[in-house]
Amino acid sequence: MKFGVVQFPGSNCDFDAFHALRNVMKRPTVMLWHKDHDLQGVDCVVLPGGFAYGDYLRVGAIARFSPLMQEVRTFARGGGRVLGICNGFQVLLELGLLPGAMLRNKDLKFLCQHVHIRVEDAKTDFTRAARKGQVLRIPIAHFDGNYYAPARTLRDIERNGQVVFRYCEADGTVTAEANVNGSMGNIAGIRNTEGNVLGLMPHPERASEALLGSEDGRTIFESLILSLERRKPARRPAAGKAARHD
Repeated sequence: MKFGVVQFPGSNCDFDAFHALRNVMKRPTVMLWHKDHDLQGVDCVVLPGGFAYGDYLRVGAIARFSPLMQEVRTFARGGGRVLGICNGFQVLLELGLLPGAMLRNKDLKFLCQHVHIRVEDAKTDFTRAARKGQVLRIPIAHFDGNYYAPARTLRDIERNGQVVFRYCEADGTVTAEANVNGSMGNIAGIRNTEGNVLGLMPHPERASEALLGSEDGRTIFESLILSLERRKPARRPAAGKAARHD
């Protein structure tokens, strides 16, 4: 299994994600340059946090036109796993791989702090190592993290069970006070209807080691690894050799 971390001009969490996957989770990981057309045979694409193209025009708006994003769109629509973190989530919204949009935080301030998020669905490819209702302590760092969707779209998201994480208190209670950026429905992360694409504003790579103050972010990476291992196709016997049936 191999992970690929996309690098845009302005990415600043690409090496954090790379470190978490390769050195903490001990999985083969490569960097994917935004101008390339080659995903290098990865099993999961990670769009990291930062300020792709300086977030000019609108967050994620320019990054969507990168050559590699056309490959990522095809990869995702073919069932490939894609994880968008913070700015990566914003890019996935612009690509149309996830519904909704991002507005400025409700108090018009950049937020950089730990938050608590509740696992709403523990059966996804990104949460199967967790349990429903589990609370994770993971940091955020964004100015445009106020998730918005039209009323009809929001109803569809809720009805389809696409909300994977919600901002909450430490005990798991969903409150207005815990919703630090003002996101509709306290939404911190959503998946697509097929379940292979996830976007979330908190940074799991920044909560992957005890030294960072929390290891809760590893739950998301562990879930991805479990999912990829379970769906890995069986290896065919070499030509001329009969398969063993022990």
